[in-house]
Amino acid sequence: MLETSRGSKSWRALVEVKTGSAELERAQIETYLDVARDNDVDAVITVSNQLAPAPGVHPVDVDRRKLRKVQLYHLSWTEILTAAVQQRVHRGVADPEQAWILGELIRYLEHPKSGALDFSDMGPAWVSVREAVVAGTLRGSDRGLTDVVSRWDQLLRFAALRLGRELGIDVQVRVSRRDAAEPARRLANRAAHLVKTGTFTGALRVPDAVADIEVTADLRASKVTVAAEVGAPREGRQATRVNWLLRQLAEAPGALRVDALTTGSRSSLSDLLTAIREDPAVLVPDKGREIRAFRIAASSPLGTKRGTGRGAFIDSVLASIDGFYETAIQNLRAWSPKAPQLPTAGRTAVATAGIDVTPPSSDVEGAGRARHDGVQTPDTPAADLVTWNSAHQRLDSERRTPPDDVDFDTTADPVEPGSRPERAASTSGTAAR
Repeated sequence: MLETSRGSKSWRALVEVKTGSAELERAQIETYLDVARDNDVDAVITVSNQLAPAPGVHPVDVDRRKLRKVQLYHLSWTEILTAAVQQRVHRGVADPEQAWILGELIRYLEHPKSGALDFSDMGPAWVSVREAVVAGTLRGSDRGLTDVVSRWDQLLRFAALRLGRELGIDVQVRVSRRDAAEPARRLANRAAHLVKTGTFTGALRVPDAVADIEVTADLRASKVTVAAEVGAPREGRQATRVNWLLRQLAEAPGALRVDALTTGSRSSLSDLLTAIREDPAVLVPDKGREIRAFRIAASSPLGTKRGTGRGAFIDSVLASIDGFYETAIQNLRAWSPKAPQLPTAGRTAVATAGIDVTPPSSDVEGAGRARHDGVQTPDTPAADLVTWNSAHQRLDSERRTPPDDVDFDTTADPVEPGSRPERAASTSGTAAR
């Protein structure tokens, strides 16, 4: 029993802990929920090596009616270890004693005899299900199919926790709200997808990464593919957009495949990164089409063994996710447009466009006189002050203020009110053009 109080309010929970290969059972959890309800206990917390596909989702599907008055929470040992590492290694603990205690907890959980195990087994039905997929004989009613699909969900969650542990952030499996709310439906859909296509699919969401990491394990082709779709720059030539991506993939393996997705077309231009580095034009579309996004993907051999190690299904998936993130995703930055630029050399936008708006000298005679009579040349500014010469030139141009060396003809005839003065010959060259 766990109880915590704050002021006059208290909160109580029953805690069920399992280690090693011991798994939670539906009947046992539902019994705890009944006991909690009958004794006004607020929640039931389970701890085991089982992994839920997403936070807030329990790995065991229970009768929803039993959750009306009692809350149900689950923590895996991997989640606990990940939270401990993130706090101790990445965020830091100010109190030395608390830091030492947390470090000891990490050491204990990392020990192989602690009972806090990594995800290391695809289950007893793995071999039969995999062989049936390869042979094309898998059926939705086959025994063990649901267990294998459930373990794929757990593997994705384990991959997210491992990556988050190393990065110091909260990496999540991308799960729709409906799937999170209806785990039985999610498992049924995944099982049907495996029967139809022979593939497991999923996606990981890394905060601040350029895109989600999509994972596809193809049992029939014996390969695992990790991919991401990156938005292309929305300005510049098409070749420039390709080079923008190539610069960011300088350290990526040459066997990476890149697809250029274009507007107004479902097809794409595609080639290996090695070939694109030699000739970026292979991704440049025909005139009239623009590259809207790039899809980068890496395929690698898929292990077949149910456990861990080289040649095992679990480690081949984990290695592909880690390697793809390290060599590609973490080096990619989303494109952002360049800040709008002011015209150079103190010119205005109108002048840069070639539009002559210079007024006749007679129209600015008074302004010129006032400037020469009333404005003094400022002293040299202090070293810690900035002089915005170009900006002042632009302001002078906007206000039609003539430069200091203009000599106005003060003997010009006065202009009648309401009439339009003619430009002097010396100032009308641009207008005549």
